[in-house]
Amino acid sequence: MLVKKQMRATHERHDRADATRQSLVVAARSLFGERGYAGTSVEEVVRAAGVTKGALYHHFRDKDELFRSVVEEVKRDVTVVAGRTFVDAAEAPDPIDTIVLGCWALIDGFSDPAVQRIAILDARAVLDAATRRDLDARYEVALVRGALRRAMNLGAIVRQPLAPMAHILAGALAEACALIAEAEDAPAATKDARAVVASLLEGLRARE
Repeated sequence: MLVKKQMRATHERHDRADATRQSLVVAARSLFGERGYAGTSVEEVVRAAGVTKGALYHHFRDKDELFRSVVEEVKRDVTVVAGRTFVDAAEAPDPIDTIVLGCWALIDGFSDPAVQRIAILDARAVLDAATRRDLDARYEVALVRGALRRAMNLGAIVRQPLAPMAHILAGALAEACALIAEAEDAPAATKDARAVVASLLEGLRARE
């Protein structure tokens, strides 16, 4: 009986800790998206989350580590939505069309102003290159890699090293999103980026 009570108490502590951590991430995401990293203080985050500053530093080493967690959550959300497009388009007769539509969905996902500020503009200023590459590999690269593999297996794309191709395509998409975020005419920049991505992928098509 005592062991069960101890286990239950441990689970409850873990649940409370998880809830506190998530509250901090949610509050920080809202503030970072609205005001940017530089315009958001730790004090504002803990006040919005309804916790103490000590609670923040229990879960995160500093503001940068909290920001990294927010960036990761944003990337996860964007790639989950874009992933549905890849899945929905997977039955299309042309596997390259599937990749194009999925890449467009990624561009659209990163076009939300709050997402742009967090995952595109501030991420480049706050996170070091190694951290950005690690996050990209977990999300955007992993997503496009699966679609590229399928296209190769179906013979739609000339077989070549998959990992470099996925990283290069994801890098091109990241640059497209940055150009859109910085453009004075975002709709025009988005249209141009979509056209270029489609053209690049068409160039990978296997020729009979």
